[in-house]
Amino acid sequence: MSWTLIWQTVGVIVFGTLLLRIAGRKSISQMTMAQVIVMIGLGTLIIQPITGSGYWPTFLLAAVLVIVMILMEYLEIKSNRFENFITGKAVTVIENGQVLEGNMRKLRLTADKLEMRLRQAGISRISDVEWATIEVSGNLGYQLKLEKQPATKEDIQKLIDILEKRIPNTEPLVPNNIFSEIKHGHQNPHPSNLQ
Repeated sequence: MSWTLIWQTVGVIVFGTLLLRIAGRKSISQMTMAQVIVMIGLGTLIIQPITGSGYWPTFLLAAVLVIVMILMEYLEIKSNRFENFITGKAVTVIENGQVLEGNMRKLRLTADKLEMRLRQAGISRISDVEWATIEVSGNLGYQLKLEKQPATKEDIQKLIDILEKRIPNTEPLVPNNIFSEIKHGHQNPHPSNLQ
């Protein structure tokens, strides 16, 4: 085995890591189709120098792939039309507790697969959902109906405040025994309490 091959392998790893770092830190589920294609292309290209297809031309092509991907992401930020063309939009599959079958057909998504995604999100009934979308990443986005949403700490605090306002402030009820009188600041118990 030649030292050149070893150094080329190290170079592939270092340069490939650098290119992927420049490309971004998204998981596969967060990538757009263009990003997935670029990553697959990078994986295929980066291995070429080891198989004998030229070291520097391969790295140049890989760099061009990453630059084009970054340019496309920049254009997506600047133009809604371009973003919609490249990435697409979320598709609504549930509206006001009703499944939108036309949109489900467009996505080629069966009712069973939608129900599976809802169960994974902790939703047991479609009728509890105000709206649900299949995002560009393929993930499920949803909002529960108001009465089915879990209470937040803020909601609970508001409820406590309402209850405290409705019940007038009264002195705490002091039971008639020696220990509670000492606890509430009465150091001299009545003789009747000791019997």
